[in-house]
Amino acid sequence: MLKKDRHRLLKRQIRKAGLQNYAGEKISRFLDMIDEAYFSFDTDLNRVETILEESSKELFRVNQTLRNESEFAKSRLNNIVNSIHDVLFQTDNFGNFIYLNKAWYELTGLSWKRSIGKNYKNLMVGLNRQEKLRIKKFLKERKKDYRTVFKYYKPNRELKWIELNMSITYDKKGNANGTIGTMIDVTVLKETEIQLNKASQAKDEFLSTMSHEIRTPLNAVIGLTNILLLEEHLPKQIENLEALKYSGEHLLGLINNILDLNKIHSGHVHYVEAEFSMKDLINELHAHFRHTAGKRYLVFKISTDKNIPDAILGDRLMLIQVLKNLLGNAFKFTDNGKVELRIELMELDNAEVRLKFSVSDTGIGIPARKQKSIFNRFVQAEHNTSRLYGGTGLGLTISKKILNILNSDLQLKSDEGEGSTFAFELGFKLAKPKIVSKGKAKLGETTTDQIKLKVLVAEDNKLNQMVLGKLLSKWGIIYTITNDGLELLEVFENDDFDLILMDLQMPNLDGYKTTKRIRKLPNLSKANIPIIALTAFAQEEVKIKTSKFEMNGFMTKPFNPNEFHKLLSFYGNKIQNAG
Repeated sequence: MLKKDRHRLLKRQIRKAGLQNYAGEKISRFLDMIDEAYFSFDTDLNRVETILEESSKELFRVNQTLRNESEFAKSRLNNIVNSIHDVLFQTDNFGNFIYLNKAWYELTGLSWKRSIGKNYKNLMVGLNRQEKLRIKKFLKERKKDYRTVFKYYKPNRELKWIELNMSITYDKKGNANGTIGTMIDVTVLKETEIQLNKASQAKDEFLSTMSHEIRTPLNAVIGLTNILLLEEHLPKQIENLEALKYSGEHLLGLINNILDLNKIHSGHVHYVEAEFSMKDLINELHAHFRHTAGKRYLVFKISTDKNIPDAILGDRLMLIQVLKNLLGNAFKFTDNGKVELRIELMELDNAEVRLKFSVSDTGIGIPARKQKSIFNRFVQAEHNTSRLYGGTGLGLTISKKILNILNSDLQLKSDEGEGSTFAFELGFKLAKPKIVSKGKAKLGETTTDQIKLKVLVAEDNKLNQMVLGKLLSKWGIIYTITNDGLELLEVFENDDFDLILMDLQMPNLDGYKTTKRIRKLPNLSKANIPIIALTAFAQEEVKIKTSKFEMNGFMTKPFNPNEFHKLLSFYGNKIQNAG
């Protein structure tokens, strides 16, 4: 008989095979082996099922833990994002918002529900048309980053200034799929900037008004001194007049330095390229400082390379201001010896020239410890320098800043007690050699040649009227003086003149508006009359503006008799030659 407690599967197979009553020893052992294998399989199966069940439970626990951690991380990230005061946003490829944090409502006053899915153009109503076009171009060209600041009014009309920063986002294949960015409330910063600009503008206006009030009587003092120097006087009187002139010009120079420094700091000084003669510039410097050199018993020398082209393109006013500052300093701090300006040719080709300018003196020199700080505002080599030699310490600061605008820098070499050398290099474009040098001026020999001219003057200041009248009378010029633009137009309508001298700042009708009306007169002879602007400001912007209003030139107050006579002679000769 077969065993009764065999495995259920084996029992079923034995029944199917009809072996229930088969009792052979060999088959019985074989069936025992099969039976043992079945039980062993069941045991292994139970073990595997137990392991799988445990694994499943563990996997569930791990999965639940990960889910919880993920939810926690997501919640924490959302809390962080929503606690940020700056707006974080995401848009699709079309500029529709697909994500906005809570700061959106605080900044814009628009709800998340109202804004999500909407296009930025419909929500950012403060963006002007130009800004929208720039953003559209940014989205189309897929540039790396975009930044702008724009004005925005919330629904309650509260003004906000918003800084917008955007970057393009990409999918796994590298295709652009939208933008991500921030919006920052910069209202306080912008309002502060506006207030600072207003304060700066008020300061500029105050300085301009103050300088005008100081310049007006000072111009008269210098102008009348110049007129007196044209007449015969005793040596002692000439000495006193020259001292008076020097003092007036020194004070005027201080005012100019303060205004120039303010303009540089305000960003109102710009490079203006124009054609000029290097020989004329050298002659002007020579004439300007030769008298100073003679009074101080100093040798003054200007050395130039003979191969330097005469006609060049550059900012003449900036260049001569730097050179006058450096030469003025050299004379001021040199008691004996010499002052020299060297102009060296560094590079020259068919289109450009590069020059090196060096101003050397045999003066007091600058201590090594002061050579870095000497370029700072109001700084001088020693505390007693100002008392001994005068000055405010602004000249070098202005010169260095001007050279920085011209993409150059001021270099210093100095030994205390032995003198200093200030040097810089500048590049210029070559101009067509059509400028004719005016030749070297003779200092102290103001011509008294008579000039045949009939001149109409517009000048509101009585002192300046007196100075102009005395100069014009001395040169035999017939003149009529009016107090403003309206008076000038009335006189001009009823009389003919060869030239108009036009003050720029006048009540009722200023020089610019008056000139504009003259140029529109139907009588072409009157409309095309030469007009020379009279101004206390020699800045390049005045030159540009007078040219824009079709003026023929300008004279700077206080008038230099030599230059003024030369200018009037030019028009007198022109009229005589035409006649």
